[in-house]
Amino acid sequence: MKRREFLIALAATPLLPRAPVVQTVNGPVAPDTLGVTLAHEHVLVDFVGAASVSPSRYDRDAAFRKALPHLERIHALGCRTLVECTPAYIGRDVVLLQRLSKASGLAMLTNTGYYGAANDKFLPPHAFTESADQLSARWIAEARDGIDGTGVRPAFMKIGVDAGPLSAVDEKLVRAAARTHRATGLPIYSHTGDGVAARAQVRCLADEKVPLASFIWVHAQNERDAAVHVEVGRQGAWVSFDGVGAESLDRHVAMVMAMRSAGLLGRVLVSQDAGWYHVGEPDGGTYRPHDLLFTDFVPALKAKGVSEDEIRQLLVGNPRRALTPSTV
Repeated sequence: MKRREFLIALAATPLLPRAPVVQTVNGPVAPDTLGVTLAHEHVLVDFVGAASVSPSRYDRDAAFRKALPHLERIHALGCRTLVECTPAYIGRDVVLLQRLSKASGLAMLTNTGYYGAANDKFLPPHAFTESADQLSARWIAEARDGIDGTGVRPAFMKIGVDAGPLSAVDEKLVRAAARTHRATGLPIYSHTGDGVAARAQVRCLADEKVPLASFIWVHAQNERDAAVHVEVGRQGAWVSFDGVGAESLDRHVAMVMAMRSAGLLGRVLVSQDAGWYHVGEPDGGTYRPHDLLFTDFVPALKAKGVSEDEIRQLLVGNPRRALTPSTV
């Protein structure tokens, strides 16, 4: 074969698909390296509202000092990855996360997207006037180019919707997330008020031709009817019981066990929604530790007969699958 013919043939040969990577705040990693993962946590939040939120409102060094011992603690307990779910306009700070990741040894993941729950307090003005495609273009740019000029790329989208039927702006956020997913492969985390809103999002994503394996129903514990968890899990979505705490421990165990009984343990994520250095409170307020899942929740599951392999599925296998982006 002549050289020119060889080059033409080579150009026409389909390339092997790239192996997917998960973007951490300090660069991409193979999904298999994530290890034990806390699927929904926070380091710093600012509830002042989208109109006033700014890094100038807090001392990043003070936040670093407050959070680091808690992150070192869970690293010592075997955790290797923390999914930091604070969205833009509520205090997302990727520079702080980079520092904490390097200091603690934890891989940390951040997000793109907008949070429309809490009656839209945390939405910037352009979220109301721009179309779903325009919002999606903003999020795609962060996924491809990085956040706020840092080069840090998001590992997932974080949106939020209120309970009940979707408002017009909440539906627009879901559709923007769907279109961002189709362009980037990023999974969609959605803070969701209840099962009505979860079902509405499932229908919206189906309309947008987005596979439900890329949708994480955040705060599914807010829906008290276990049948709705089973229904959404059977459709292929991830059901995230992520409010594990001392007072809610037994209820979270019961919800996991109900999904296990339905043969759906492979659609469950668990976490604590802990942390929360509160900007505006003295010394960041009370920082809730991230360790109760390891010290109390896992032993409680084992006492119910959940095996070591099943625990590993919940803490390693399921988060890895949920966070691995789709190929696009």
